[in-house]
Amino acid sequence: MLRTIFEQSVFIYGITLLLMYALLAYMSYRGIIRFRKKNSFTNYDHLLDSPLTPGISVIAPAFNEGVTIIMNVRSLLTLNYTRFEVIIVNDGSTDDTLEKLIHEFELVPVDFAYNERIVTKPVRRIFKSTNTAYDKLLVIDKVNGKSKADASNAGINAAAFDYFLCTDVDCIIEKDTLLRMVKPFMDEEHKKTKEVGEPCPQCGYVHVVEDSRQVIATGATLRIANSTEIEDGVIIRVRPPEKLLPRFQEMEYLRAYVLGKMGWSGLNSVPNVSGGLGLFDKEIAIKAGGYDHASFAEDMDIVTRMCAYMLDNQVKYAIRYIPTTQCWTEGPPNMKVFSRQRTRWGRGLAEIITIHRKIFFNPRYKKLGLIVLPYNLFFEFLAPIIEFTGILYYIYLIITHEVNWQYACILLLFVYLYSVMITTLAICWDQITYGYYKTWWEVIGLALMAFLEPLLYHPLIVFFALRGYWFFLIGKKTSWGNMQRQGFGRRK
Repeated sequence: MLRTIFEQSVFIYGITLLLMYALLAYMSYRGIIRFRKKNSFTNYDHLLDSPLTPGISVIAPAFNEGVTIIMNVRSLLTLNYTRFEVIIVNDGSTDDTLEKLIHEFELVPVDFAYNERIVTKPVRRIFKSTNTAYDKLLVIDKVNGKSKADASNAGINAAAFDYFLCTDVDCIIEKDTLLRMVKPFMDEEHKKTKEVGEPCPQCGYVHVVEDSRQVIATGATLRIANSTEIEDGVIIRVRPPEKLLPRFQEMEYLRAYVLGKMGWSGLNSVPNVSGGLGLFDKEIAIKAGGYDHASFAEDMDIVTRMCAYMLDNQVKYAIRYIPTTQCWTEGPPNMKVFSRQRTRWGRGLAEIITIHRKIFFNPRYKKLGLIVLPYNLFFEFLAPIIEFTGILYYIYLIITHEVNWQYACILLLFVYLYSVMITTLAICWDQITYGYYKTWWEVIGLALMAFLEPLLYHPLIVFFALRGYWFFLIGKKTSWGNMQRQGFGRRK
């Protein structure tokens, strides 16, 4: 009896997961088509010149990033936007990160009106440049908070503008990123102006609309930069990563963003905005409590906090994703760094499930409580546990000679091919739509990784997730640590 219940439960679970992937793929397709139609005639120069375009604070925490810090700060300072600042938060680095910043950008300590609206570890000093060419740069030196969240909160406290973009100093951001990511905020402000019946400042007419939601965050596609040609913080030539591990990550990122995040955006149920690239409403983020300084899933945590705040105050909100690639990050190049990263992610997901448990299945929190967090619980958190349990169960059936091999082989082949299809669809759809790779041979080479993923890469993901859960259960102390960057060059 128990065996039948277990088998039927796993079967229903698997079918539901496959249907969810199909739904997200369909919603992603609709979202990308809609985005292309809506933005095909957009003149971003008008946004650049408009007095209504809001200021943005770009916040980039740094811990032992001496290898890449100078190139990436220079890249951030050359973003194509009128009103912005770059805030680098040196979170107690033990290498030469701060020394390099001081020397390269001619920094000196300054008196600064630092308003600690979110409590963080103490700030030691704040630096500005004596060179007017670096007027937009602000560097905060603080005591290590043992998490990216604490460093990000310090940046929010110092931010001068109403919106902040949180990124990593190991990222290369496209020049037009701020323009593209702020547009959803401005589109919704345009709607709100229409709704109240006032003359629209952009077109001069009075309109009425049925619905309006306050955009509280936007995200965009993030990709792996390993093997991509970069000069002075500018992408010269996009290439798939040459090494096996980063190549798997590139494939995984494309699937997660092009299908996953875009699909959730179409449902207005985005579960998180990547810590590598996310634009947020600063006031809402502060009122929601900022980042949880003890969290290792700070990107999911702050989105959950902000959504819960909006629902508690009965304000309609939206989180938007755009399908264009706006950020390139150096993926972990070896197993040691990769294991640290994914173990931390697993622990962070366990923290989210625990900390926000009151929201689960609570009708008061609408989609957040009835769709987003339950999905994370059943199909993100429980998935590694169910997979591991299923493997043990299969081994038991093999030992007891109770396997229906014909049925088992058909089922495994179906799941395997479905996984390959979803991944290949994401890779090809991205290439057809935006054509980042120069040749289809590069696309085919990346797509072929989908056939190896279930056998080589996915088991690693499951193992490190379970390891993260275990660390959470036993309360093992970890930190966001040194990711041992190799640095960007012509070819890596």
